[in-house]
Amino acid sequence: MRRTDLGPTSGNTKRAASSGWLAVPMALIAAVALSESAAACAVCYGAEDSAMTAGMNNAILLLLGVVALVQGSFVALFLSFRQRARQARSQGKDLQPTHGGTP
Repeated sequence: MRRTDLGPTSGNTKRAASSGWLAVPMALIAAVALSESAAACAVCYGAEDSAMTAGMNNAILLLLGVVALVQGSFVALFLSFRQRARQARSQGKDLQPTHGGTP
């Protein structure tokens, strides 16, 4: 049986949907009002000899390395699972899960 009556919360959906239109104009007004304080830094301007640009490039490389390390670890994990399953299958071991830690 489906419940279609949402009770007292059903009237709140109109208020939540009608207040969403105000967010876009407010964001545009804030962007125009704060445009001077949001000026681009040396990285955004493309100053190649800036220390900030070099630091940003190193940070990007570090984060790419971390992502590659995590993804490589997952690949190694699943390859080890496949190798263990093949070894167990070749030895004739049953690959059923154990219950409660007992064989």
